[in-house]
Amino acid sequence: MQNLDLYINGAHIPAENGRVFDRCNPVSGDVVTKAAAASLGDAAKAVDAAASAFETWSLTGPGERRKKLLAAAESLQARADEIVAAMKDEIGATEGWARFNVMLGSEMLIEAAAMTTQIKGEIIPSNRPGSTAMAVRQPAGVVLAMAPWNAPVILGVRSIATPLACGNTVVMKTSEICPRVHALVIQAIAEAGFPDGVLNAISNDPDDAADVVKTLIEHPAIRRINFTGSTRVGRVIGELAGRNLKPALLELGGKAPMIILEDADMDAAVAAAGFGAYMNQGQICMSTERIITVGAAGDRFVEAFSAKVSSLKAGDPRDGNAPLGSLVNDTAAERIQSLIADAQDKGAKLIAGGGKGTILDAAALDHVTADMRIYTEESFGPVVAIIRADTVDDAVRIANESELGLSSAVFGRDTMAALSVAKRIESGICHINGPTVHDEAQMPFGGVKASGYGRFGGTWGIHEFTDLRWITMQDGDLHYPI
Repeated sequence: MQNLDLYINGAHIPAENGRVFDRCNPVSGDVVTKAAAASLGDAAKAVDAAASAFETWSLTGPGERRKKLLAAAESLQARADEIVAAMKDEIGATEGWARFNVMLGSEMLIEAAAMTTQIKGEIIPSNRPGSTAMAVRQPAGVVLAMAPWNAPVILGVRSIATPLACGNTVVMKTSEICPRVHALVIQAIAEAGFPDGVLNAISNDPDDAADVVKTLIEHPAIRRINFTGSTRVGRVIGELAGRNLKPALLELGGKAPMIILEDADMDAAVAAAGFGAYMNQGQICMSTERIITVGAAGDRFVEAFSAKVSSLKAGDPRDGNAPLGSLVNDTAAERIQSLIADAQDKGAKLIAGGGKGTILDAAALDHVTADMRIYTEESFGPVVAIIRADTVDDAVRIANESELGLSSAVFGRDTMAALSVAKRIESGICHINGPTVHDEAQMPFGGVKASGYGRFGGTWGIHEFTDLRWITMQDGDLHYPI
C-alpha cells in the first residue's frame, strides 16, 4: 500500500492536519493507496506556488522547455512498470492498456516539446503610416488541469504537457480514483528538472471534490482550465468557469456511433467494433457504444460479430490471463447490468455477456430501440447496442439523435460514399474504416454538442493555452484630431 503526499512548490508535503483518504482495488476491495486529502488552504497554496513561478518560467526559452519535456518523456517510460502495477491496483486495468497509456503519454510529451517553437505570431498590415502591428501569442498564466481515471496517464499528461510547453505553470487536481497513478505521472515529469512551482499537484477526498474545484477555479491566479470527464461534471466546471470569465477546455462524455454501410468489409468492421467497444472494458470516452447497421448489413454483421463478442472474457488483471479486466467499481458494474436488463425486458436480444461483481465479459444487444435506456445513456462499460437502420439517411439520423458528439466511425468499401456520411455525423472526430477509439498526440482532439468544446493536440492546443495579443510599434510622428 502506498502513502502519497501533495506536490507543491517542488516538495512532497502532507495535507493540512495530516488528512488522508483510501483507494481500494475494485476486485478485492483491499485498500491499495492512502493519499493526502487536500484542504481548501492546500489548494490555494498550490495555486500561489504556481503563480510565483510563472514569471520566470514564462520567460524561459523554447529550447530549455523542449529539453525538459523530452527528459520527462524518458522519465515516464522509465516508470512504466510502477505505473502498470498502479493501474492494475487502483482501476483494474489490463497490462496492455496500462502500457499503451505510458507509450502514448510519452509521445504526448514529445509532441509538446516540438510545440515550444511553434508558438507563433504574425505581422498584420496597418492602415496607420509608420505603424508595425503584431499578433503575438503569450503564456496565459496558471492552468488548472483535471484528468480522469480511465486513461490516467494519457489524459493526465495531456492535461499538463501543452500548458507547460507554452510557458504556463500548472496545478493538477488528480483523480480520487487513481491518486497513485497520477502521483507517479507527476513524479516522472517533475524529475525532468522543472523549477519549483512550475508543476504542482493536489489530491483530495472524494467528499471534498466540489469545494476544492470551486476554490481552485475562483482563485484569481487561475487563468485557464482544462477538464476531461463526464458531461454531468463538465457542466458544473463550465458554469463555474463562465461565472468567473475564465476560458475552459472541456472534453466530456461520448456515445460513439459506428455506421456499417451495406458494402462494408465485415471482417474489418467486426475487428474494429470489437476493439472500439471493449478495449479497457469500454471505459473510454471514444468507446463504440452504438453500432448502426444499414439494411442487409445487419444480419451479416451480427452473425460475424457474435463470435468476436463471445471470445472476449474478463478476469482479474493482476492474473494477466484475460483480454478484459475489471470495471472501476461495483456501481459501474451494476449500471451495466441494469442497462442490459432494461433492454432485454423491452425486446432486445443479448448476443453474449455475463460475469459477476466488477468482472464482466463483453456483451452486445441486438435490435436496440429508442425506448431502451441504452439507446441514449452513456454506458461506459463492456456493452454495445446494435441498432438496425433501413437506409443511410435513417442511420445518420440515429447517429445524430444523441446529445453527445465526440467520436464516430463509418465502414464502407466506397470511401467517397462513406466520406459523405462522415461529413453528416455531428461529432468532433470521425474515422472511415477505422475504430472510434483512436488518439494521436498531434491531432485536434475534442467534441461537439454535450461532448464539450475546445481542442487538445498540436497547434490547436497552443491556441487554448496562450493569450493572443495585438501589439504595435509606432514611429511617434503622429497627428491627432484633438
